[in-house]
Amino acid sequence: MRTKLDACLHAVNQVLLGKEAQVRLALACLLARGHLLIEDLPGMGKTTLGHALAKVLGLGFQRIQFTSDLLPGDILGTSVFDKDSGQFIFHPGPVFAELVLADEINRATPKSQSALLEAMEEGQVTIEGATRPLPEPFFVIATQNPVSQGGTFALPESQLDRFLMRLSLGYPAKAAEKALLQGEARRELLPRLEPVFTHAELRAIQAEVPKVIARDALVDYVLRLVDATRTQPQFAWGLSPRASLALLSAARAWALLAGRDYVIPEDVQAVLPSVVGHRLRERADPAGHGGGALVQWLLREVPAL
Repeated sequence: MRTKLDACLHAVNQVLLGKEAQVRLALACLLARGHLLIEDLPGMGKTTLGHALAKVLGLGFQRIQFTSDLLPGDILGTSVFDKDSGQFIFHPGPVFAELVLADEINRATPKSQSALLEAMEEGQVTIEGATRPLPEPFFVIATQNPVSQGGTFALPESQLDRFLMRLSLGYPAKAAEKALLQGEARRELLPRLEPVFTHAELRAIQAEVPKVIARDALVDYVLRLVDATRTQPQFAWGLSPRASLALLSAARAWALLAGRDYVIPEDVQAVLPSVVGHRLRERADPAGHGGGALVQWLLREVPAL
């Protein structure tokens, strides 16, 4: 299984050049059964990453372009009257896919954004009084542009908390961008990607993530990190139990990708910025985006042992 994980990472890295750390985090997020938010400027490769992961993981894929006029029914589906049968027939929306790419999610209104809340939390949607299960596995990869750009609606905290991780791809290194300019268009490489995992293999490796050993000392380290956010004055609010569970789950997936069956403090530190950065705010600026500075404070001030 380790060989296939390495093959998966290698394949995606051939499409998204120079972003090995972000690709590894994205795969860890999916193995931990989480959902991923990618925030960056347009044209940085966010959509390409989603396409590439769907290809190598062998997952059914649907892309939803979020716009200001998007309605919840455009995401979830709707019932249409069939005159031949005399009944309403439900037509499922694009959310009924194994990997859903919610492209530029913050360009839709909060009403449309919230259509994904139940799907991301429960793996099901309730439409017209009927609950319908979503495929298994089910992953959401959402992209968003910086909130400073025009035409965006900031995601509320309740929606942000549904994402296990938030990543930023950033500008490529010069060598990677030179290879990008001299090579084929990245989108043209996507059809050549072959699935590395079968559905059964993917579910099997996901089932291994909770079995990765986290000893008492490691759990105590996670608890110290979480407690610092709840007791230190610079934090507007502390991390929730859901966030502490997310941190440990992501650390387990990171350890599994490293070929270990146990978690070490370095695993927690590797995933900490992506897992808690979007969940933290500074008390002096609760509406801002001070999560990055607060994460660095945690890494610096909270001892691992």
